[in-house]
Amino acid sequence: MTSRLLMPVRARDVEALAREVPGSTRPTPVLDLGHPLVTELVARVLRESAARGAVTDRARLQVAHGILVTAVRPVYSVEDRRRVSRTLRLGRGSCSQRMAVLEAVARSLGVETRVRGLLVDGSFWYPRFPKLRAFVPEEVLLAWPEFRLDGADGADGVDGSGRADGGTGDAWVPIAELFTGLGPSAHGGGFTNSGAETLFEAVARTTVDWDAPAACAGSAPCDLSAHLRTDLGRFSSRDELFDLHGQTLCRPARTLAEPVLGRWSAGAGAGDGGARSSAA
Repeated sequence: MTSRLLMPVRARDVEALAREVPGSTRPTPVLDLGHPLVTELVARVLRESAARGAVTDRARLQVAHGILVTAVRPVYSVEDRRRVSRTLRLGRGSCSQRMAVLEAVARSLGVETRVRGLLVDGSFWYPRFPKLRAFVPEEVLLAWPEFRLDGADGADGVDGSGRADGGTGDAWVPIAELFTGLGPSAHGGGFTNSGAETLFEAVARTTVDWDAPAACAGSAPCDLSAHLRTDLGRFSSRDELFDLHGQTLCRPARTLAEPVLGRWSAGAGAGDGGARSSAA
């Protein structure tokens, strides 16, 4: 049982936009690249990349991802339009907010990014809120990042129409494919959306795919296509996606929920009505 009461009014029967969508390296209100906290993070990524011999864009983004896993605590924040700099200042963020930080790092490194808009069934989050299912939104809007890497660095990506380009020329690489060579059972199994691990951490250790790839078709923890209600298509930025489709929750619901969920560590007592929610 999910709820539509806390969601914004969203057009029904929306179909994916079949159009060529360019990415960008420009700043946006969410991706505030010029902020000192962002430039400081990028400098750290470059230092650690140099120390590890990470010379490709893919390798640098992997380094950035690893830094964010430890530097930004996973919580259930519902403010998807939060500026990247504020997420860094708070030291905590949702999956969406941490993905936005990774996008900001990529753009600062000269790597174009864009997002794919996915409306995911709210029941996908039931394992995290077993006692609060009535308050879980019917649909969750997910901004799934893609990064434009060069041919050698971005093999097996997708082109502007979402098709595989065979590794020739530049390629659009979804966040789940930044870490290659992972199978559904790598490092202890696929993603189950329970416990402390979130989608942001999971992409570094196992396959996560919304399109039922042959490599993991039929393996529920890997193949997440059954949870995808609507593919909204691709957008040049997450700002554009949220401008057109709103956020998961309406503004009054976000205002009420954020003070609690924005501090609530992922996997820390979600089913206990917040009894063990984390402090800042």
